[in-house]
Amino acid sequence: MVDYITMPKQQIICIDMKSFYASCSAVMRGLDPLECHLAVIANKDRPGSVVLAASPKLKKDFGIKTGSRMFEIPEDPRIILDEPKMATYLRISTEITRLFNRYVPKEAIHVYSVDESFLKVDGAHPLWGDARTIAAKIRDEIEREFQLPCAIGIGPNMLLAKLCLDLEAKKKGIAEWTYEDVKTKLWPISPLNEMWGIGKRLQKTLNGMGIFTVGQLANYSLEKLEAKFGIMGNQLYYHAWGIDMSDMGAPIMEGQVSFGKSQVLLRDYKEEAEVKHVILEMCEEVARRARAHRKAGRTISLGIGYSQEEFGGGFHRSRSVDEPTNITMDLYRICLELFKENYLPKTVRNISITLSNITEDNEMQLTLFDSSRWKRRKLGYTVDGIRRKHGSNALLRAVSYTEAGTAVQRSKLLGGHKA
Repeated sequence: MVDYITMPKQQIICIDMKSFYASCSAVMRGLDPLECHLAVIANKDRPGSVVLAASPKLKKDFGIKTGSRMFEIPEDPRIILDEPKMATYLRISTEITRLFNRYVPKEAIHVYSVDESFLKVDGAHPLWGDARTIAAKIRDEIEREFQLPCAIGIGPNMLLAKLCLDLEAKKKGIAEWTYEDVKTKLWPISPLNEMWGIGKRLQKTLNGMGIFTVGQLANYSLEKLEAKFGIMGNQLYYHAWGIDMSDMGAPIMEGQVSFGKSQVLLRDYKEEAEVKHVILEMCEEVARRARAHRKAGRTISLGIGYSQEEFGGGFHRSRSVDEPTNITMDLYRICLELFKENYLPKTVRNISITLSNITEDNEMQLTLFDSSRWKRRKLGYTVDGIRRKHGSNALLRAVSYTEAGTAVQRSKLLGGHKA
């Protein structure tokens, strides 16, 4: 049993903008975000283009949601297709954050994503009232000033505020959970991937251990969970009890687990050489992301997805190295090995690369057999500095200027989509 008396009892509110991209596009067209049938499409010229956001009405009436494909959207005069306006979305998100600052200081605001934020409102009670009153005021102001809908979850820590948002507030508008609600509202949750932080792969593993509800996870042996998952097992156990010791501004799940990049290609790639060009570009980006956090990793993963024209399929393989690395060509060498060993002569439509088993990049084991390793590591940081100062396309590899390269085109995008 967990003793909640010693646990943090803060007043945290988690605010989620409903179907943010679709709602913004609807308002820009003078439409009601909750009543129109609107989808934001990555590229309307491609039938297989992904749906980035769907209005609530489109989800309810036609079953179209984020991640659907454009060809799945039925021909209906009520449905509006719009392309993303990322610069506008980001500007609106910034203005909404400024609205939050009217109620709490900046250090009490944690912007979790472009459409979701956490606010710690403990000290704002004398000015604005309790957490539920503040939530209602913020919700009303967002609707009045931006004509945008939102949902707000309230909890004694970031985790419970987020769970309250996902599992109850998105249906009711505003909801509040306390530690006393854990057993009645959180423990019955099944399947497990409905709980924040548990994906389908982890759910499958937990199911194999006889764990099918959050309550069963909470009452499972902590020692066995830690033996199976390490520190993640400890987090899973305490999260099932609604316990979260994270500070505002810190990630709910502590620790950067991996750095990765996935890309759906704009066309089918039929030549091995072309696929390798894109793999090199992506290795460069994954390595850059790791270096930006002064991290390195020991495990490199490559995923290849084949075109639907050849009935899909693909592979996902990983390989670990002795010394942690964030050097582009180290990642590329391993990815080429995995590609050579597993690739079938089919057309490729999507690629993913991940660097995991992360450590701090504060030391390097030198070897007599690779005397240039230190120089290659230093070169990576130097190139990153130039790109930060002069733009992401200030220095690009030659493959990016070939027909197969995607980096030049993607450098013109914002958040991977049209600005």
